[in-house]
Amino acid sequence: MAMTEETPTPTDFLKRVEFRETALLSFVTSAIIEPAYEQVQREFGIIRAEYMLLLCLSHYPILSARDVSILTGRPKNSISRAVHRMLALGHIARARSASDGRQAHLSITPSGREMHAKIMSTVLSHQEVTLISLTADERRTLISLLDKVTCQAVGAGT
Repeated sequence: MAMTEETPTPTDFLKRVEFRETALLSFVTSAIIEPAYEQVQREFGIIRAEYMLLLCLSHYPILSARDVSILTGRPKNSISRAVHRMLALGHIARARSASDGRQAHLSITPSGREMHAKIMSTVLSHQEVTLISLTADERRTLISLLDKVTCQAVGAGT
């Protein structure tokens, strides 16, 4: 009996992987994030750590670079570089803490909010393309399950 070679596909591969849930989460996340961040870098000249900084500051009025690193799971050195670049572009502001002069308080500026809105639109567009096959109920279920797993991951210190 002759063997036929099958061309491997991501779907087939992801069914074979021993750690399937992790592989599926990673694949779907990459399907959204990678093209979205490539588009953001191409169109706006903003890299991932810089956008993560803007994203966090768009939801919290004042954060430290350390806070952003903790919220995003991004390395402190990449957030530090992002802070310097976003300051130079005028997308964030920095002020020294009155209680601890070593601590810098970061906030988003109006131009940073505008940039965040543009980037958010790009990311949401890529998210929609990937999740379009889900019904509203399935999306709610997905969010509920991801919330549950995220709480476990945060509690486990990851």
